[in-house]
Amino acid sequence: MATTTTLETAVPRVGSSADSKALLERRFFTGMALGLTLAVVAGFSRTYYFNGLAAAPFAMTPLLHWHGAVYSAWMLLLVSQTMLVATRQVHLHRQLGILGACLAVLMIVLGPAVAISRTADGTIADHGAPPLVFLAVPLLGMVVFAGLISAALLLRSRSPSAHKRLMLLATVEVATAGISRLPVVETWGPIGFFGVSDIFIGAIVAYDIVTTRRIHPATLWGGLALIASQPLRLMLGGSDPWLAFASWLTS
Repeated sequence: MATTTTLETAVPRVGSSADSKALLERRFFTGMALGLTLAVVAGFSRTYYFNGLAAAPFAMTPLLHWHGAVYSAWMLLLVSQTMLVATRQVHLHRQLGILGACLAVLMIVLGPAVAISRTADGTIADHGAPPLVFLAVPLLGMVVFAGLISAALLLRSRSPSAHKRLMLLATVEVATAGISRLPVVETWGPIGFFGVSDIFIGAIVAYDIVTTRRIHPATLWGGLALIASQPLRLMLGGSDPWLAFASWLTS
């Protein structure tokens, strides 16, 4: 009996380290999804989610209602998908991925449509830049979103670790609109709200370093593409060719 007890004590708990890492991963990605969703809800609380409670409600058009519904569905789906993975319901996660792809297509259509229409009728939010200049931010942002989502879908089976990081990065892009409308952040202009959005990218980088002691290639290249695009949008937005193109779009 003593020998058996000694052997049992000497044998390490196989998988305990892997289990801890898996638990941390589930908590991190679920927490990121919830954090981005809360930022969007807080940012659009006055003009969408709780608009009816405002003393002077924001005028909602059918296009804005569709836009809000589709983008909200994306955020809810992201939270649901991370929770499904956390509870090991991978089969359902993959089935809902089809819905996610469909929502992404609708977002790529509705996002530019809203930006162009609101610039044309003069109702676009004041972000400290002329409307035609600022139009480059959401339009080129949709290009970045489309690129990140396409890469995430292509890698969903080949590299799940890359897939989940690219999905988060793509959501950081679309969540920036909500972040830019947060009560304090909205006074900081594009540089300010881009900087706050980039905190989420920094969190993914920190997670990679803590868990694997290196930055995952999807985080590195996807994050760099997202961050590099931010000042480039403003630079392009101030160029004569863009202003001519933006004037044509909104005429």
